[in-house]
Amino acid sequence: MNEAPRRHPHAPPPGAPLPSHFPYCYGCGRDHPSGLHLTIVAGPDLTMTGRFLVTEQHQGAAGLIHGGVLAAAYDEVLGACNWLLLAPAVTAHLEVDFRRPVPVGTEVIIDARVDSVDGRKVRTSGEGRFADGTVVGQGSGLFIQVPLEHFADHGGRRSVTEMTRDLSGGMELNP
Repeated sequence: MNEAPRRHPHAPPPGAPLPSHFPYCYGCGRDHPSGLHLTIVAGPDLTMTGRFLVTEQHQGAAGLIHGGVLAAAYDEVLGACNWLLLAPAVTAHLEVDFRRPVPVGTEVIIDARVDSVDGRKVRTSGEGRFADGTVVGQGSGLFIQVPLEHFADHGGRRSVTEMTRDLSGGMELNP
């Protein structure tokens, strides 16, 4: 049964920028050489807004973003909504509908929200647009809440140790 989603009392407040969860993350990592370098800010209620500039490194067709790269941006921002629940989660399903071409040199803004929580399942959705409001696409995702050990068991203890050290800042990571 779906329970009404609630913002965790220790979630980042509206207007707070989220730290990168891992410095080499393709989506939000500051140290990834060709990554998106998304900036994500907590919004009101259960919303997030992410922004990134499409660079030449993100091209598919000449002068346009690769669809998979745009899907990665949706994955990152939709997944960032889990910060509002303060429960680590992984992507189980991602769906993106592309509405228009996105040229190199363009900023893309993705507004996302938590739609529902059902046990460990978190459903999110969002819309991407240019700064002038023109919609470039929509996305939705299903995320599964997991313990932090999931990342150590499947990705590597060193990376998880770095991640938790970078993120600790006094916040709980599990509700």
